[in-house]
Amino acid sequence: MPKQKKAARGKHRWIGFHVRGSSSRTDISELLNKSLGRNEWRLFDVIGKNDSSLAILKTPLHSYQDVLESINNNHVMSTITSSGKIRLVRHRLNSTIGNKPSDSV
Repeated sequence: MPKQKKAARGKHRWIGFHVRGSSSRTDISELLNKSLGRNEWRLFDVIGKNDSSLAILKTPLHSYQDVLESINNNHVMSTITSSGKIRLVRHRLNSTIGNKPSDSV
């Protein structure tokens, strides 16, 4: 079966955000489920950092603004960066914690 063309896959955005007091991937997923409601999203990276975490999620472009507002309206989460490329979001998050950027998960 042929691979789907890039244009047919749809546009999306990667969002890097900070979560206070929660370092578990499961905890962050539950928090996002409550906060984002019916918006479509997928959690990718979770980087534990002392008593907080940095995480990256992927959302379709049409949900992007709603997802940003929902994350920033939650008192334990705040967005740091976003981009159309996960590599850039990983680089920016790693530079905030002083790590060397990595393209591997």
